[in-house]
Amino acid sequence: MQHTQNLEKIYKGLSRSDKAQLLQWVARDLGDSFPGIESNPQICGGEACIVRTRIPVWVLSQARRLGTSEADLLLSYPTLRAEDLANAWAYERSHRKEIDLQIRANEEA
Repeated sequence: MQHTQNLEKIYKGLSRSDKAQLLQWVARDLGDSFPGIESNPQICGGEACIVRTRIPVWVLSQARRLGTSEADLLLSYPTLRAEDLANAWAYERSHRKEIDLQIRANEEA
């Protein structure tokens, strides 16, 4: 809470152009964030996973590519919600090369 109060004091002292610059930095920083998806080196070797689970996005993507429906994915993974799948598909669209490499590495293993 102390940090937030300090930031608020600093923010109030910024000029409009400084605030605009700050907003651009924040937007750029958050632009690569995907709600519901996390990458943690301690979980699945840092691969992007659905939060609250250890289900990598590439697993869901590969299942979908192989013809598994969203309904079947939700039945197969009871901890998943429809929102999780929507987040996974958004992540896949933005990180297609990463997902393709992970699928390929798994197939070669």
